Amino acid sequence: MNRSALTLAVGATAMLTLSLTSCASDGGGSGESGSNNAAGKCVEGPIKIGLIPKLGTDPYMVTVQKAVEAAAAKDGSTVIYTSPSDATGAAQIPFVNQLISQGVDVIAISGSDLNSASAALAKAKQAGIKVISWDSDVAPDSRAFFLNQADTSKIGDQMLASLSGMIGGEGEFAILSSTQTAVNQNAWIASIKDKLANDPKYSKMKLVTVAYGEEKADVNAQKAKELVQAYPNLKGIIVPAGIGLPAAAEALSQSGDLGRVKISGLGPVTLVKQYIDTGNVQDVWWNVQNLGTLTFATAEQYAQCKIEPKEGTSYEVDGLGKFTVGENGTVLLGEPTIVTPENVKDFPF
Repeated sequence: MNRSALTLAVGATAMLTLSLTSCASDGGGSGESGSNNAAGKCVEGPIKIGLIPKLGTDPYMVTVQKAVEAAAAKDGSTVIYTSPSDATGAAQIPFVNQLISQGVDVIAISGSDLNSASAALAKAKQAGIKVISWDSDVAPDSRAFFLNQADTSKIGDQMLASLSGMIGGEGEFAILSSTQTAVNQNAWIASIKDKLANDPKYSKMKLVTVAYGEEKADVNAQKAKELVQAYPNLKGIIVPAGIGLPAAAEALSQSGDLGRVKISGLGPVTLVKQYIDTGNVQDVWWNVQNLGTLTFATAEQYAQCKIEPKEGTSYEVDGLGKFTVGENGTVLLGEPTIVTPENVKDFPF
C-alpha cells in the first residue's frame, strides 16, 4: 500500500472510531440519566409532554392538568392529556403506547400501581422519551423523577393525628382507601399502621379494617355506610382518596352518622368545606396547582438536559422557588397541612 492509500485508511479508521464513540455516547450509559435518555436527545426550546393521570375525571387530576397546561402555555410547549377511565395500572398501558407513537419528549405519569406499566415505560425510554412520575409513583427504575406532593410518611401521620384529635385519641376506626394496588394510599396506610404499633400516643386507637372504594363515588358512599353498620362502635374513618372523602362525608351526613363518626382524609377542600366547618371532617391537603407547576417545570428542565435525577441536585421553579432532588429522584412539593375550620379559607381547591 502506498503512503497516500495508507493515510486515507488510517483517517477512515479514525473517523469510524469517532463515529462509533459518538453513537455510544448518544445512547446513554448506566444509571438514571442514561436509562431515561436512550437517544441522548436534549430538547431546545418548547417541549411536548404527555400527561397520564390515574383517572382523567378526578377533579384533583384535572386541576393538575390545568396547572401543567398553564405553565406550558408560557413558552409555547404542548401538553397531551390522555387518561384512562379505570384507575388501574393496566388501563394506563395503552396511553403510554399512544404517547410513544405521538413522539412526546416527556411522559409524566401518576401511577395506579408500581409495576403494571413498567414494560410500556421501558419502551418509551428506548424511544428516547424521558419519563417522570407525579402524585403517585411507579417503579423507580421506570422513571427518573418522582414529584411527590409531600413526604409520604408525613401525609399518613397527619391523617392519623387529625382523626386522633377529633375522637379524643381512643376508639375504633377504619380506613376507606381507593384500590388495593394504589401506590401512595398503600404507603400512607403502612405509615399509619407503623404509628399505631410504635407510638404510645395512639395506643388506645384500634384499626378494625381497610376497605376500598375503587375510585368511584357511589362505591365509596356505600362502603362508608357498610363500615358504620358493620362496626357499631366505630368512631372514625380515614379516607386517603380524593374521590372517596366527599362521597363518604355526604353519605354519612345523609344517614345521620356524621358527627358520631368523624372523618379525616385527603381530598379537594372545596368538596368537603361544609363538613369541615361543622368540625366533623378534617382534611390533609396542599396547593394542588403548585404540583402541576412543579411537574411541568421538572419535565421541561429534564427534557432540555438542564437537570438530572441525582440526589442533591437543586433547581429553580418560577413562582415556587428552589427544589432539591432527594433519594431515588424524589422531589417534594412541601409540607402537608391539616385543614380545619380555622384555616379552610386558605385552600381554594
